[in-house]
Amino acid sequence: MHHLSPSGRFALPSPSRRTLLRGMGGAAVLGAGIPLLSACGGSGTAADPKTVTLGSNASDAVPKKAFAEIYAAFKKQSGITVDVNTKDHNTFQEQINSYLQGTPDDVFNWFAGYRMQFFAAKKLATPIDEVWDKIGGNFPDAMKALSKGADGKYYFVPLYTYPWALFYRKSVFQQHGYTVPTTWDQLVALCKQMKKDGLVPVAFGDKDAWPALGTFDQINFRTNGYDFHVELMAGKASWTDAKVRKTFDHWAEILPYHQDGAVGRTWQDAAQTLVSKKAGMYLLGTFVAQQFTNQADADDLDFFAFPEIDPAYGQDTVEAPTDGFMLSKAPKSKASAVKLLQYLGTPEAEAIYLKADPSVVAASSKADTSSYTALQKKAYAMISGAKHLTQFMDRDSRPDFTSTVMQPALQKFVRDPKGIDSLLTSIERQKKTIFASG
Repeated sequence: MHHLSPSGRFALPSPSRRTLLRGMGGAAVLGAGIPLLSACGGSGTAADPKTVTLGSNASDAVPKKAFAEIYAAFKKQSGITVDVNTKDHNTFQEQINSYLQGTPDDVFNWFAGYRMQFFAAKKLATPIDEVWDKIGGNFPDAMKALSKGADGKYYFVPLYTYPWALFYRKSVFQQHGYTVPTTWDQLVALCKQMKKDGLVPVAFGDKDAWPALGTFDQINFRTNGYDFHVELMAGKASWTDAKVRKTFDHWAEILPYHQDGAVGRTWQDAAQTLVSKKAGMYLLGTFVAQQFTNQADADDLDFFAFPEIDPAYGQDTVEAPTDGFMLSKAPKSKASAVKLLQYLGTPEAEAIYLKADPSVVAASSKADTSSYTALQKKAYAMISGAKHLTQFMDRDSRPDFTSTVMQPALQKFVRDPKGIDSLLTSIERQKKTIFASG
């Protein structure tokens, strides 16, 4: 995240998850002092055809400004105002289900893949095939596939994507003579050496509960391959399968080299240990670059793909969450909302966003990549060269399963990696109940 969670992208420190009593279907019952997610206009107000309301989860400064610049350019071109309703990223995700069932904004920020399909299937979004008739030529087939519901209709306009990888400082690797690991054994050996050299081998912050999902994903698809990973996320494979146990055994082997006290630390604070050269590596999305505000530090940042665990699967799979927009179930200004979505699917809109936020890459194959930083070029190459793309656990699975079962379960594992079998039995039991609930 979003994770992020990611989903985990752009997540701000959120209120304690204990203050959020989650209901089924991903709906959240409110705890003390958390405002309900609601639309800008509220119910009963007459729609202004020259105004589109937009529910945004872009609560961090960088994306918030980038989106504002897109909407200003759209207004200049169309005369249509975008009335933005921004909520804290984590709160937005906790309450998305009840928000979409109520009186949501016309358009809302969301994620590709399973997360989008989930709401499309529940009839909480409007198909946008008319938008894709105009923008289809701007996107590669992989992005088109990510934007369709199970019914084959389009529900999503992708704006940007980014890979998850292991980040490091080039100068730190040069200083200590480290080489980039490409296998699990090399990674473990590097962690041991970093510890000897007085570094925290792997920076880690899981306070918002989504970063650990990304660690699981990497180890699982490297251990068991893309097909098994996708089946597990979709509720088809069993969490008590020996393959999953193997994933956790690998994780338990490397966990002692992760930063202590992770459950009490935000991803931003963990990133600062990489900035200050106290940590050797950090597994996260490329949005970690936002924390490198000094140009010299930013130029020193590099990354590598998570190492191979089983040669049968190599480094075939890349986790590349894709963010974009959807049309709510009953938009008040549908014609204007469609115009906005068509604009958001243009290389021009992407160029505006990427200029303000160079930590991500364009989803469109027609976007101008000439201004890409070395990091962006590498990210783009990593995604385009991947055999398989995943979206991130809280996007590749049911949102209610991820938030109510997996996030607390992985935090429990991170705190105490013993008792894996009973943890997996508990996950599987809860999974069966949730996936059977329709």
